[in-house]
Amino acid sequence: MAFDGFAVAALRKEFQDCLCGGLITKIAQPEPDEILIHIKNRGESVRLLLSANPALPLAYLTEENKPSPMTAPAFCMLLRKHIGSGRITDIQQPDMDRILVFVIEHRNELGDECRKKLILEMMGKYSNLIFTDDEGMILDAVRRVSSHMSSLREVLPGRPYFLPEALEKQNPLTVDKETFLQKITTGNLPLARAVTAAFTGFSTSLAEELVFRAGLDSRKVPDSCTAEELLRLAEEFDRLCRQTEKGEFSFAIYYDQEKPREFFVTESLMYRDLQRQTYEDISGMLSAFYTQKETASRIRQRSADLRKIVSTALERTSRKLSLQEKQLADTEKMDKYRIWGELINASLYDAQEGSDVLETLNYYTGERVKIPMDKTLTPSQNAQHYYQKYNKMKRTAASVSEQIEETKESLAHLTSIRASLETAQDEADLKDIRDELADFGYAKKTDRKNKKGVRTKSKPLHYLSSDGFDLYVGKNNYQNEDLTFRMAEGNDWWFHVKGAAGSHVILRCGGKEVPDRTFEEAAALAAFYSSLRASEKAEVDYTLRKNLKKPKGNIPGFVVYHTNYSLLAGTDISGIHLVK
Repeated sequence: MAFDGFAVAALRKEFQDCLCGGLITKIAQPEPDEILIHIKNRGESVRLLLSANPALPLAYLTEENKPSPMTAPAFCMLLRKHIGSGRITDIQQPDMDRILVFVIEHRNELGDECRKKLILEMMGKYSNLIFTDDEGMILDAVRRVSSHMSSLREVLPGRPYFLPEALEKQNPLTVDKETFLQKITTGNLPLARAVTAAFTGFSTSLAEELVFRAGLDSRKVPDSCTAEELLRLAEEFDRLCRQTEKGEFSFAIYYDQEKPREFFVTESLMYRDLQRQTYEDISGMLSAFYTQKETASRIRQRSADLRKIVSTALERTSRKLSLQEKQLADTEKMDKYRIWGELINASLYDAQEGSDVLETLNYYTGERVKIPMDKTLTPSQNAQHYYQKYNKMKRTAASVSEQIEETKESLAHLTSIRASLETAQDEADLKDIRDELADFGYAKKTDRKNKKGVRTKSKPLHYLSSDGFDLYVGKNNYQNEDLTFRMAEGNDWWFHVKGAAGSHVILRCGGKEVPDRTFEEAAALAAFYSSLRASEKAEVDYTLRKNLKKPKGNIPGFVVYHTNYSLLAGTDISGIHLVK
């Protein structure tokens, strides 16, 4: 779900439990739109991160202590001056909106007790962190907004603070079932859209979850629903709101194909078939979710140059193969020239010099054939001319056929590298792929050692089957090579998707008998970590490691085998445990 009002409500409860009564001991501003506050409460020190980043506004408790600039920004200095030793007395969330208000008590220069408010508005590109006095006058903000920037609301020192317009939305916690039904039937929007349009706090994903719980289609409009269906929806809405009021939250991240898809602060029935990771608190969940999202995004960005190299090389190699195949197709008529040469030699006594055609019997087919002749050449010379054309095409066919095989190998190699880019999870994986591209002339050579002079090496993925067997997955061709020919033993099982690029999967059996379920899980890993992962099922070959051979001079990870089994495997690996 998006970072909506219900997620903020869970945060408010956690902050209320952990931070209220806490003494602010340190304030830092590690980023222009981010504040890190150190708080001591009940003998423990915690760190509160407040981010007004337009791309990712966030608030959570963290153990990480980010480095700060040498000179503190003006907003940070202002906070230190007023609330540097203040005490948090309350945390509010107005109208279930994406706003957190931290009420802080402190003493001014005269020793008088004062109250200030630090307000975090988490509203996408309009996100802001605003500091006000107790009367609601703005003292300053991380992002100042003048009348030239917004005609609706100025955010400047000396201006009164007021909440952003909620576009006539209502606080869901103050609504009864009858009002809910009245609001969502106005306008006859699709059910999920009607919920988000009528009430604050609802993201699209939470609204869809609410409709799903009622057993309805989120695209259905209220006019097409029965009274019973609408009542079920109202009851689910009321149940969710009452749970929120009581602070009954459950935190989990739901994964789709090993990638974080959604997080929820309430149990999701819509994603119950996906793998999930539960958390005890929302801060831990948010930290994990956005860290994983950021890692995936960062790897995607840093691999952009490699993707471009591979894409360009694939396009160039595909064009090359097309030209070679066309050239090979042109040699298919070479046998015709050989036959014409033979027929001319067999008909020399009937051939007339100076004629531009020779009509004779084709003794291969029993039909008469007309052979074009060069009038400037003798019949014998015409025969030699056709033999020469035949021999030239024969040499061309042999040469081009060999080139086509090499080009197809290059295409398969590049396709496997492209698949490796989809599997890459960290910088070491990208380094291996960059090295491989350099080794085969697709990219410039790079320094393969770190600052300490040691060659960095990425490691394969390690899974544990349901029956306790170790499963290893190579993430690129070099890992595949090491995994199969150096790490695996002769009686271990090897898996690979049939007829497509993908990872080598090794099942370590240690001399034990392997149950069918483990074979199926190993095959599922081979299917998932391949170019066929988007398919529901894929055919996977498997054999003992000792049956594999590596042809001399071939690309890394390339193997041949003549003895194998096959099975049809699904690409869902959510039930297989990844060993961190």
